Amino acid sequence: MHIAVFTVDAFTSRAFAGNPAAVCLLESDLNEDLHQKIAAEMNLSETAFIRKLHPGDDFTKSSCFGLRWFTPANEVPLCGHATLASAAVLFHVQKNRNSVLTFVTLSGELKARQVEDHIVLDLPLYTAYPQALQEVEELVKAAVGDMIVQDVRYSPDTKKLLVRLSDTYERSVLEELQVSAQRFLSAEKTGKVKGLILTLKGSSSGKGHDFYSRYFAPWYGILEDPVTGSAHAVLSSYWSEQLGKKEMLAFQCSRRGGELKISLRSDGRVDIAGQTAVVLKGNLTF
Repeated sequence: MHIAVFTVDAFTSRAFAGNPAAVCLLESDLNEDLHQKIAAEMNLSETAFIRKLHPGDDFTKSSCFGLRWFTPANEVPLCGHATLASAAVLFHVQKNRNSVLTFVTLSGELKARQVEDHIVLDLPLYTAYPQALQEVEELVKAAVGDMIVQDVRYSPDTKKLLVRLSDTYERSVLEELQVSAQRFLSAEKTGKVKGLILTLKGSSSGKGHDFYSRYFAPWYGILEDPVTGSAHAVLSSYWSEQLGKKEMLAFQCSRRGGELKISLRSDGRVDIAGQTAVVLKGNLTF
């Protein structure tokens, strides 16, 4: 069996930065267990599987596809960077000429469109609610030690915990923070956290990035995710409220790093735009 596979660096314009995702084009249905085996073999934070919804569909002509995402450990309900990577394969490699692509996913229908040199994802927007610190204090301490925490929020829809560091800290403090994400697993006692967002307010000068973040998901087998669209579906809601802005520029401060352009929509969703670089084209053979 042969499956076309690509590696795409998402939320960056250059190779070997941003967040790499594997993208598989399925010409026919795949045995259920093979999705997870392939994702483990690719060993990236996410492997996306694009499937045709009808027998006559074509990757170059059709506008609607099924899409699933797998980490090396399990399937996830939403992955922004692998959706961006999937759209890049269809738009840039397959030369799909549709102005908008629709993906049918576990998080409903997601749309992707090209705007100049960016691909814009239409994603759900998730609210994070105030969280009592004492309930998650051990996890927060495992993440940031004795650093000053300004706010703690929880998003029940995504099971993500948002920890905002004090505005007195610079971006470099977040970048240089050494964490042992494995410690998060033993420190998380509530059973409700599946992802940890550390975030920091950006420059107050009106130039540059509005906010910074790092994201950890050892509960899904990902110690640190380089650039995370789904985390920004939470961060966008939070920082829009905090900053009073609908249009924002964000930077995820992982070692690879990546930039996201954010625009909150009037329909309660969020447009997250990024660039991509296709770095590998090949075939899985088994």
